[in-house]
Order: sequence, then structure tokens, then C-alpha cells
Amino acid sequence: MMSNLQITFWYWWIFAIVLGILEVLAPTAVFIWSAIAAVMMGIVVLFIPYIGIEIQLIAFSVLSILSVWLGRSFLVKYPTQTDKPLLNQRGSEYVGRVFSVIEPISDGVGKVRIGDSYWRVEGADCPVGTKVKVIGIEGVKLRVEPFEPDES
Repeated sequence: MMSNLQITFWYWWIFAIVLGILEVLAPTAVFIWSAIAAVMMGIVVLFIPYIGIEIQLIAFSVLSILSVWLGRSFLVKYPTQTDKPLLNQRGSEYVGRVFSVIEPISDGVGKVRIGDSYWRVEGADCPVGTKVKVIGIEGVKLRVEPFEPDES
């Protein structure tokens, strides 16, 4: 019953445009890969118009998966360069900075105040007021070590 439906290349290109619009509205790169596959299907159907809808849908699925795989491989190999590489890694900007402990580090866990927020820290036990240097970040916890200023 479904094989009587005739899909022309224009349907695929309109579908690609709709997916492109969704890509603009979506917060992540999700729909672009399917839009690329839809454009490719439109080209295939333009040159081979007698392909049945079942084959078109299977080919579209395969092309979508292939475009996701190729796109992700490309982006891993050639990551996007930015002037703010730590933009979405809030705690990373604190690495190397020194803060005072406001809740004693006991059993390896304590707190520091940074601006108007409080951060959990992990490090060697130390009392309130101790200066600690952030040496890394693990999830939402900062790893710290006691700060010893250079005596140069």
C-alpha cells in the first residue's frame, strides 16, 4: 500500500530546510546531520526518480547515521577554535588562583568562597582562613593544595 506514494526530490529538500530551521532553533547540533542526509536523498531521487519510498527511507536512515559518524569524526579531528575555550567550564577559570578556606577542610572536603558563591573543595585537611591554591577541577568540586607564597 505504501509503495503507491511517490516522493520527489523536492520533498527531501523541503524536509532538509525544515530540519535546518530546527537546527537553528535547537541548542545543540542534532538536526544538521539529518538535514545533510535529506539533501543527499534529494539529489539521489533527482537522478533516480523511480526509487520506492521504502528504499528512500532506508537510504535516508543509513545516510543520517553515516553523516553523524562522519561529522563527529571531523569535529573530533578538527575542533572549533574559540577565544574563550573555558566558557562552559566554569570551574576551570579558577585553576591556579588562591582562595581562603571558609569551612575547614576535614576528611579531605571543605569550602571556599569565590565571589558570591561557595565551592566545595577537596584537598589536605586545613583550618578556616588557610590560603589554598586551586590545582584542578573534578565535576563541581575544586581540587586544592595549601598555598605557599614564593619567598623570592
